[in-house]
Amino acid sequence: MPSESRKINKRKFLKYSLIGMGGVAAGLCTPKVFALNDLKFKLPSDKPWKWSVEAKFYGEHVLGVECQLCPMYCIIKPGKSGDCRTRKNFDNKLISIAYGNPCAIHIDPVEKKPLYHFLPGKKIFSIATAGCNLRCMNCQNWTISQVSPETTRNYDLMPVKTVEECLNNKCNLIAYTYSEPIAFYEYTYDTSKIAHSHGVRNVMVSAGFINEKPLRALCKYIDAANIDLKSFDNDIYMKLNGGTLQPVLDTLKIMKEEGVWLEITNLIIPTWTDDMDMIKRMCEWLCKNGLEDNPLHFSRFHPMYKLTQLPPTPVKSLIKAREIALKAGMKYVYIGNVPGSDAQNTLCPECKKIIIERKGYRILQNNLDSGSCKFCGSKISGVWS
Repeated sequence: MPSESRKINKRKFLKYSLIGMGGVAAGLCTPKVFALNDLKFKLPSDKPWKWSVEAKFYGEHVLGVECQLCPMYCIIKPGKSGDCRTRKNFDNKLISIAYGNPCAIHIDPVEKKPLYHFLPGKKIFSIATAGCNLRCMNCQNWTISQVSPETTRNYDLMPVKTVEECLNNKCNLIAYTYSEPIAFYEYTYDTSKIAHSHGVRNVMVSAGFINEKPLRALCKYIDAANIDLKSFDNDIYMKLNGGTLQPVLDTLKIMKEEGVWLEITNLIIPTWTDDMDMIKRMCEWLCKNGLEDNPLHFSRFHPMYKLTQLPPTPVKSLIKAREIALKAGMKYVYIGNVPGSDAQNTLCPECKKIIIERKGYRILQNNLDSGSCKFCGSKISGVWS
């Protein structure tokens, strides 16, 4: 739980928390605590509930409707939901039922996303609804990502209120995170658009499994993103994550083109994604496609969800992956989920001195001077103000 000084005002939330459908969402918790499955909401089969809006990207199909948001292209029959569990066919209209009903709300340090080159030290108002369009066997937030908004305990927090609460809590950043913001696309889109009009910047933490047209539309309002590049092998993507590789690679290129600040996470899972030749190919692809200045975060796996039989990632595997990435030409390479590692510090690519020293999510020193190394004057890639 966050400290009292960092909590969202509980009284204000109680004023408009979810009262109907069998329960009250009171207080503020982390995602894994807050996503309770003991509330079985009875969603009428013939009409949407309050927390609904018509989907932006879909088309007609002989069997119902075709969702065109992500590469799944779900064909959804009347009364049924797509793979993400957040998009439902009502009278052959595709409706998002994940709109203004986040199940997780938290104020985080921006470094937790992780974003190391985007406004370091700032706090960020973070939200998620239930649902995801992938099926990752290692998901750390599976209690909210692998269920429907109908089964989680939710806040009643429409886009305008989301931005209002962000500002009330002295945050100038909103993160769409924890589960998958693609699954609550319309909520993300409308909130980010309103946020921009109030000078609030938007961050998307995502697997990047989305089609080009909706992605480009959203990029107009997204300032930064951390994209989880889960592996560099299509077969692994299908088996481990229930998706495919190429759409994620396309997302990285499109976001770069659209001017979104990008950081990339690669979770190294023993026996799944720890092949060093594959990691080398991934890093070479990133450099070849102009992403060598974008931070790459190698993250340590811990056993959870459907992969509890595996051991944690050996630290030596993370160190080796970082060496490979630096040798391939990546300029900023980090190791995550290893407390005390020096590989969470930002080093100047030229003089190798510490630019930003971190301990966990805390900034111990910042040696930036107007976006440049104060020791040698080299520009450090990122968004610093």
